[in-house]
Amino acid sequence: MAQTPSLQQVLDVVEDLWPTDLAEDWDAVGLVAGRRDSAVRKIHFAVDPVSDVVNEACTADADLLITHHPLLLRGVTSVEAGTFKGEVVHRLIESGCALLTSHTNGDSAVGGVNDVLCEILGLEDTRPLSPAPDGLPEEGLGRIGTLPQGRTLGEFAAAVFGILPAVAGGVRVAGDRNAFIQRVALCGGAGDSLLTAVREAEADVYITADLRHHPASEAREAARGQRPYLIDVSHFASEWLWLPAAAQTLDRALADRDFEVEIAVSGINTDPWDFVITPGH
Repeated sequence: MAQTPSLQQVLDVVEDLWPTDLAEDWDAVGLVAGRRDSAVRKIHFAVDPVSDVVNEACTADADLLITHHPLLLRGVTSVEAGTFKGEVVHRLIESGCALLTSHTNGDSAVGGVNDVLCEILGLEDTRPLSPAPDGLPEEGLGRIGTLPQGRTLGEFAAAVFGILPAVAGGVRVAGDRNAFIQRVALCGGAGDSLLTAVREAEADVYITADLRHHPASEAREAARGQRPYLIDVSHFASEWLWLPAAAQTLDRALADRDFEVEIAVSGINTDPWDFVITPGH
């Protein structure tokens, strides 16, 4: 007969799936709030621990909210309820909802953010762009792989746009629309730190989010207008795609241990931008 797990038992399963030692040194992952001996009957997944998401989880009587992005990435000296982060912490504690962060460990792990993107895009023979120092060969930041059949950059960018959740910013592309591409590099979330690795991997195109002006400009100058081309997507959208897969994976892993938990994925769009103005519109 299936049992209700404690928070600690859920944390043990999560650690097996997305090990905390895969997180980058600057990151803040793991349990943020919650009693480890409390029962977990409902789990909520989301990208960002913003007010709307926390209210959604607490209203649904979730016992645990798992977010990709940390609430307390940078140090704070107060969680007074008059601040955004303080109000979030108070709402979680007062509602009996724990908060867990799986960030760069969720990016690097097998079956994590980047592997899900590879699977959705149909990439084959994938490997990390930046392998984890002490991890498995399949673990690390970013991925590089190959499309079974090449296509034009314009066609591929349109396919990327089609798989992502709809956001105001859409998809930006740098490169010849008619260029033939087949070798694809990607990194969910902000990935301009991997541009050198992308070039060394001889990728035709690189998909990531939050490409800043200077790194993008310098990458295009170094490529002399050729490969790697760049596709800049929404940070939120690139990482939201992982949530349904992560929820399903956690559900199966808990069931294998005879635990029964209800798991839901937030549908709230937490991309910070509301609309965009382009030439002619």
